[in-house]
Amino acid sequence: MSNNNRVTPEEALSYHIEPVPGKYEIVATKPMTTQRDLSLAYSPGVAVPVQAIADAPGTAYDYTTKGNMVAVISNGTAILGMGNLGALAAKPVMEGKAVLFKRFADVNAIDIELDSEDPEELIRAIKLMGPTFGGINLEDIKAPECFIIEQRLKEEMDIPVFHDDQHGTAVICAAGLINALHLTGKKIEDCRIVLNGAGAAGIACLELIKAMGAKHDNCIACDTKGVIWQGRTEGINQWKSAHAANTDARTLEEAMVGADVFLGVSVKGAVTPEMLASMADNPVIFAMANPDPEITPEEAHAIRPDAIVATGRSDYPNQVNNVLGFPYLFRGALDIHARAINDEMKIACAEALAELAREDVPDEVAMAYGKKLSFGRDYIIPTPFDPRLIYTIPPAVARAGMDTGAARRPIVDMDTYRHNLKARMDPTASVLSGIAARAKAAQARMIFAEGDDERVLRAAVAYQRSGYGKALVVGREHDVKEKLKQAGLGDAYRELEVVNAANTRHLESYRAFLYQRLQRKGFDTHDIHRLATRDRHVFSALMLAHGHGDALVTGATRKSAHVLELINHVFDARAQDGAVGVTALLNKGKIVFIADTLVHEWPEPEDLATIAERAADVARSLGLEPRVAFLSFSTFGYPVSERATKMHMAPQVLDRRGVDFEYDGEMTVDVALNPAAMARYPFCRLTGPANILVMPARHSASISVKLMQEMAGATVIGPILAGVDKPIQVCGTVSTVNDILNMALLAACEVG
Repeated sequence: MSNNNRVTPEEALSYHIEPVPGKYEIVATKPMTTQRDLSLAYSPGVAVPVQAIADAPGTAYDYTTKGNMVAVISNGTAILGMGNLGALAAKPVMEGKAVLFKRFADVNAIDIELDSEDPEELIRAIKLMGPTFGGINLEDIKAPECFIIEQRLKEEMDIPVFHDDQHGTAVICAAGLINALHLTGKKIEDCRIVLNGAGAAGIACLELIKAMGAKHDNCIACDTKGVIWQGRTEGINQWKSAHAANTDARTLEEAMVGADVFLGVSVKGAVTPEMLASMADNPVIFAMANPDPEITPEEAHAIRPDAIVATGRSDYPNQVNNVLGFPYLFRGALDIHARAINDEMKIACAEALAELAREDVPDEVAMAYGKKLSFGRDYIIPTPFDPRLIYTIPPAVARAGMDTGAARRPIVDMDTYRHNLKARMDPTASVLSGIAARAKAAQARMIFAEGDDERVLRAAVAYQRSGYGKALVVGREHDVKEKLKQAGLGDAYRELEVVNAANTRHLESYRAFLYQRLQRKGFDTHDIHRLATRDRHVFSALMLAHGHGDALVTGATRKSAHVLELINHVFDARAQDGAVGVTALLNKGKIVFIADTLVHEWPEPEDLATIAERAADVARSLGLEPRVAFLSFSTFGYPVSERATKMHMAPQVLDRRGVDFEYDGEMTVDVALNPAAMARYPFCRLTGPANILVMPARHSASISVKLMQEMAGATVIGPILAGVDKPIQVCGTVSTVNDILNMALLAACEVG
């Protein structure tokens, strides 16, 4: 299987520089608007917590960010697979690690790049930062210095110090191994285990699985010089020698004979078919070299159909991905104010991950990945976007820390802790990742109607290069080629399929179809020819109608009302046809759908009920259970107004239709979204804040969306066109490249 996530240098640089350089910013958590706010935040108010911390240092976790702050530290001596490029060059990677902490476990992280290769200088510098942070994540520091630095810091600091290149890989590897052995009926203490790649990650893997019960004499480690055997002197250091085996094997090939488990943290092609063939029954192969594994799953299964295979790649099953470990390990450690992350906490993390993979996979996870996932040989490790991780792994880590004395402040109520963790999860991120995963599974041929616009072309290139499917661009070949060149994507011209009226074989059938639809609506054959050959929106819709593409995205260059009018020449996408526009607003971890933002100008009660049903379908397609509020300036009949009457009547229409989702109204927006305000109306049928807001008219819907976008910085997806026979999405004229791509992914999700 090829890696479909190819990223061009231009795309990577654009991502890191737009809209502002870098990948994160600092946001104040307290108001800073009045003189009183400033007096509390700084002088004189700040003196009070200063004195409290001086009197009782542990209260720093209560009055400052220390308890939720991790330093991501590197000197750039082993950046990814690129080698020693220096501290400054490591900054993009460390920023990336910092945002992963925030995204997956709501841990605040700051990247720190230290310009030294002297272990003593690094140890001193990091140790001096101890008061600032609740934990230290070391990253991309070369061996053997990384061993020295981590060990000393663990001895001398009273907060967790964790070198993720070592232990992150080890924890996920251990989780996968637990389940692989469970499936094969083998016990870890009986298994013969071969490691290839005795660097930081490899040695950490061996140490952890030995702590879990693997026997020293059953584990053979290999490096570039062969087996690390007792008595070998060449290329040996104290960390390798600790794992020297009493064996006659001298090469990887010899070590693999009869082995139950292979752990690879080495290089592409290190494992040959002959080596694999010599292994024991039901071999476990963890080929974790990146970007290319020691042996691919296809190659492994061709030789050994009984093998269980994991890699470090996202485009194969069973990905050994560090993001399953480090965010949740630190979350659990921070929440007990841990002094360290010990072996018991790492093993607890591995066991919790393994147990989670054996549980029934919820529908929202299956929906996100476009397929049903169930425990077995191709699913031994949970997926990174499983929403259960945040409230499953940290409690296990915290419990192990408490049981082993690593906790300064034990958690008393574990059920409340799990509930609080669940509330930390940002549902918007899982929705977006779910859209992307389902789009990738659909592999839709996406028609990009406006091939004369640079944003559209960049989105089309991103769609195809990211592996979502084939991009069909409607435009003139010369124009497309020139605009791609101007965008720095000249090489992409050969990859895209450019379609127009001049190069299609289907023009005659397009015109006949269009004439059949429009001949009684005042259009003659000349009008039909002009529409089919000169209007890209109509031409694109005709392509879609004839199955020459699977989905369509348009609207980036023309007003949505005009685009819809043109699309209606080919499809039935009017209000009377049941079409509806639904816009998703994503802000501060919340998702709200606004409807109708595209089609209905002034809907009546029956229309409002249809809008609610279509919006509920959209919400469910994105993995959310709909709760609909019909909004007005009045709440449940007060104040009395003729304009609010239809919002009062719409729920009655749904009553008659017998729909299967929650709804109520009419109500003001604060009652719909604020639990405290809603609680004043105990008869309200909603069990929680509404996530679908049906507006009285298109103008109020549009104003609401744009106000949230401009004043609150909400992310906007839509308007999503629902209720049309084919997948069509209409962008806004101010759409960015990412907006257009998101709309294409939404359209792709409807395919199949």
